[in-house]
Amino acid sequence: MSTRSSCPCGLPGPYGACCGRFHSGSAAAPTAEALMRSRYSAFVRGDAAYLLRTWHPRTRPEPLELDPGVRWTGLEILGTTGGSAFHATGTVTFRASYRGGSLHERSRFERADGAWAYVDGDFPG
Repeated sequence: MSTRSSCPCGLPGPYGACCGRFHSGSAAAPTAEALMRSRYSAFVRGDAAYLLRTWHPRTRPEPLELDPGVRWTGLEILGTTGGSAFHATGTVTFRASYRGGSLHERSRFERADGAWAYVDGDFPG
């Protein structure tokens, strides 16, 4: 996927100017939602290293194995709480679609060494 193609996270604009800059390390996600979107894009692209790098050290798995058979098809943000430049924690509720189904999760994020990190998630009823 080129850096000029549209970003998998669903925001308008090319991958390189959107989530690609977070994946490359040239910028850090400024909000919990931006980190959530960039992590979704990392799942789409199979970037396990980025997923591990943005996982909170307290809950990070070792190793992370991605299922190469999953074909992610879209991301819908359903709601957010906190998670801005002025917060230390935040949640993002989303639906990530894949061929054959979807995943609905409320993810929790915290700052770790100043950067947003994914902590864990649950499946709201």
